[in-house]
Amino acid sequence: MDTKYEFLPEGGERIVYVRPVKVADLPEEVQREAQGLDELYAVHDASGERLALVRDRKLAFVLARQNDLAPVNVH
Repeated sequence: MDTKYEFLPEGGERIVYVRPVKVADLPEEVQREAQGLDELYAVHDASGERLALVRDRKLAFVLARQNDLAPVNVH
């Protein structure tokens, strides 16, 4: 059985993953800019590359959708 299947059709939604990140685990220059926050939210592409860091989960989802991406929550 050698049937080809188009997993993600061209023009389809691109999935990104949203997950919480502890500020203490980030580089010092990012920690300084976090302005007292304990946690930020990271947006990652399917390969795991971090695309953005934002202050809250809602903003991460809005940012993804504004860029024609489909956000998925990761625990």
